[in-house]
Amino acid sequence: MNVMGDKATLFETGRFVQPSGEEPTRDEAAEAAEEARHRLQAEAGDVESMSVLGALLLRRGDLDGAEPQLRAATAAGDRAAANNLGVLLHQRGYPDEAAGWWRIAAVAGSAAAAHALGRYHRERGDEPAAEYWLRQSAEQGHALGAYALADLLEHRGDPGAGRWMRAAAERGHREAAYRLARALDRRATGAEGEAGGDNGVAAGTDAGTEAETETEEAEQWYRQAAARGHRRAALHLGAILEKRGALKEAGRWYLTSAKDGEARAACALGFLLRDAGDTESAAVWWLRAAQDGDGNAANALGALHAERGETQTAERWYRAALDAGDDNGAYNLGLLCAEQGRTAQAEQWYRRAAYAGHREAANALAILLLQVGDTSGAEPWFSKAAEAGSVDAAFNLGILYAGRGEDGVALRCYERAAAAGHTEAALQVGIARLREGDEAAAERHLRCAAGGGSAEAAYRLAAVLDARRPAVSEHELGESSLNVKTECEEWYERAASQGHRRAQVRVGMLAAARGDVVEAARWYRAAAEAGSRNGAFNLGLLLAREGSEPEAAVWWERAADAGHGRAALRLALVYARRGELAVGQQWADRAVALGPAEVTERAERLRDALREELSA
Repeated sequence: MNVMGDKATLFETGRFVQPSGEEPTRDEAAEAAEEARHRLQAEAGDVESMSVLGALLLRRGDLDGAEPQLRAATAAGDRAAANNLGVLLHQRGYPDEAAGWWRIAAVAGSAAAAHALGRYHRERGDEPAAEYWLRQSAEQGHALGAYALADLLEHRGDPGAGRWMRAAAERGHREAAYRLARALDRRATGAEGEAGGDNGVAAGTDAGTEAETETEEAEQWYRQAAARGHRRAALHLGAILEKRGALKEAGRWYLTSAKDGEARAACALGFLLRDAGDTESAAVWWLRAAQDGDGNAANALGALHAERGETQTAERWYRAALDAGDDNGAYNLGLLCAEQGRTAQAEQWYRRAAYAGHREAANALAILLLQVGDTSGAEPWFSKAAEAGSVDAAFNLGILYAGRGEDGVALRCYERAAAAGHTEAALQVGIARLREGDEAAAERHLRCAAGGGSAEAAYRLAAVLDARRPAVSEHELGESSLNVKTECEEWYERAASQGHRRAQVRVGMLAAARGDVVEAARWYRAAAEAGSRNGAFNLGLLLAREGSEPEAAVWWERAADAGHGRAALRLALVYARRGELAVGQQWADRAVALGPAEVTERAERLRDALREELSA
């Protein structure tokens, strides 16, 4: 009597109408033979064969043939037949009559019928009855019943939902496995956030350990759901693996999900392929995802065509992204128009994205307004973008206030951006702290900015450290400390290698102090060629000491033309020694004008002497 038992399908599961792709398709001849055998036995009055035959016909979609067999078996007390009769009647559009037969089967112990009856009551809003029957099904080990019960309890906010979701997942329900993974994933993310708070080291460690455990468990459930063909589980599993750096495996799961029609997976696969250098294959998957309505993929296609100079095609895809509800489309259209000099259109697109809450669009709009002189219009957009978390906007707002002379407000904006890792903002905070005399705070911010790649910060940090170095006596015994590079020299060199002219001059001076003339000349020359008058002057000094006064005079002339008084004085002396007194007097006059005071004093004496010589 229990041959079909709880293997009988419930309504909406689709097993009878569409056999699962995971089940082997039976040989048609064998199935026909089995049907003939059950038909003969059913005609002979065998109740079990009536039930099985009715199920076979129901699976095939032959409702007219199945119904009399199921009714006859049900009348004889077969609970599987009663359940299947309920399925048949539900498919015919008689849910109330179906529920009556499900009740009979459920009372007789059919977990499948109890699940069907619970679903019937839930659809009608009778949650107490739904919970009763779903619990009956779930407690008998029915995966669908456990999942439906978990869904009902979760909807209600009942903490018991997790237990039944896990039970359904453990019994092979792929949607339950996916939802369990999502819940663990969200909890792990929340625990990571707590670990980063002010709860102390121990609490943070505990939260971090718990988050790692839940992340690992989430991955396992994603794997189980993905292995059963759940495309969104495959997508999330791919994302976890990509974050971990397991790109090959991530790509395989993205591919599985994308082939099943998940547009987000197709988009993610496109980015993986692009990063691997296969832009053409990336474009294929982005196209597929974009055609399925993925705005991110449409934006990626737009960017790809924009890089190739195909602006019309890029604009078309950006518009497609916007139509798909992705505000990045409007922002990207603004960028495209701005690059083409279409300022009015750029402003329109930036405004559209900014009004939709796109913080970078708000920042870009403010910059655009600032460029056309609309400071009052720019400020609220910078503020809005900064409040939404745009670090660049917070920094730009600081520049705006600093330009107005509101240094206190500007500093607060810089501090906000610096706290979020903005390099130039950290530099500005460091400079402000130096002005205030708070050297410790200045050093901290300058280190952050220098570590972030700011040449100016590296130079200023080196200068702070340099000022702390004790003077070294020329009469100290042992190896000179000039032969050992200090931390400040390393920062000077880092700034110099990034093209910072003052740092290049300073590195040259330190090299010269060590006696490394070649290294000193290299850095002086680099600074001089970049326009540093001090670099040109020092290079001239170095060349003159090495006996190359004519070449030295060339660099001194470049420095003097840039306003370097000492270089002008040196030139005056060079020309005086050569006997070109008039030229020497001209350079002496220039040195007097340029200064500083001690140079002016010496240049005046030389000028007067040359004048007397010329008039003699």
